[in-house]
Amino acid sequence: MTGSSVPFTVPSFAGEVPDAVVKVLDSGWVTTGPQTAGFEQDFADYLGAAQVVAVASCTAALELCLRAMELPPGSAVLTPSLTFCGAINAILHAGHRPVLVDIDEDTLVPSPETVAAAAARVAPAAMIVQNQGGYPVDVAALTEAAGLDRTRVIEDAAHGPGAARDGATVGSSSFAACFSFYATKNMPIGEGGAVASSDQDFADRVRAMRLHGMSKDSWKRYMPGGSWRYDVRSVGLKANMTDIQASIGRAQLSALPEWQRRRGELVARYDASLLGSPGLVVPQRDLEGIQHAWHLYQVRVQERDAMIAELEKAGVSTSVHFIPANQMTAYREILGEDECAAVPVTDRVGEELLSLPLYPGLSDELQDRVVGAFTEALRARG
Repeated sequence: MTGSSVPFTVPSFAGEVPDAVVKVLDSGWVTTGPQTAGFEQDFADYLGAAQVVAVASCTAALELCLRAMELPPGSAVLTPSLTFCGAINAILHAGHRPVLVDIDEDTLVPSPETVAAAAARVAPAAMIVQNQGGYPVDVAALTEAAGLDRTRVIEDAAHGPGAARDGATVGSSSFAACFSFYATKNMPIGEGGAVASSDQDFADRVRAMRLHGMSKDSWKRYMPGGSWRYDVRSVGLKANMTDIQASIGRAQLSALPEWQRRRGELVARYDASLLGSPGLVVPQRDLEGIQHAWHLYQVRVQERDAMIAELEKAGVSTSVHFIPANQMTAYREILGEDECAAVPVTDRVGEELLSLPLYPGLSDELQDRVVGAFTEALRARG
């Protein structure tokens, strides 16, 4: 960072991370092993979840969950169109067909009404629901609207660590909740993901499938008393987490509560300066019973692309979450025009969304520069 520039995000790392990594390197075991098992237990304890399986990414987690559900090939899977492309790819790679769900413009996530409308177009076999920006969706209400059993619903909690609804931590009681530890996330490792589940049999299927479907991983085969022999009972992926990643994750987890406190503080400062500004819509503010993770600070503005250019000139980097899937060339070709036209609110809101810098290391001074540049750009459209 130079001069007055403000990056969109900077990953935070706990002070214990370097020593934790060195200990793994010195141990002689760097792939999936004791640190991964330890991280899984630590993260399960943090969430209050019965089972956690550490994997290579949230995208891999979504695909593994769909595969572990053993749906018929080509099954219809409901998904918001306002999502990261990896979530759509996971459905396709698992051999299924995405069915797009529109959003509620106040929350940026599907509502029971939009889910019911999508389910009426095609009988869904499963659904992925997403905690957009850190806003915890009402999984039970959306599950009922889709006409599905809870064992056919996957919660995309890539933005979810730190979020809760009605006192229940995201992932604490989900049949399948998928988390991300990518470099930009609330608890960054660099790469990595996890599946939290209330069902041990399902978690065990995911655990085997993350490493080709093998019945035993290398650590269990080569630890004292282990056997080289293993079986492959189902076709899986190469999607395991390493002990190097897990050691970083264990150190990061201890710092997460303070990082979440700082995110909330920064959001309050943004709100105090920006709420009520002419030409600005700030969604996700109906927060009764909601503990927002504040992965993103998303606003809606007119002439969004011009605003991004003006902010960049002022030294403020921003981002957009997300380009709707129905606007992507590959998905339009796969899904067809009729399916891609089924999410009009997503299309409209998607042209207005803008994410401002939000990360624990953002100082008050740098945040004030963001607010100054942003309000000036708003006034210019006044």
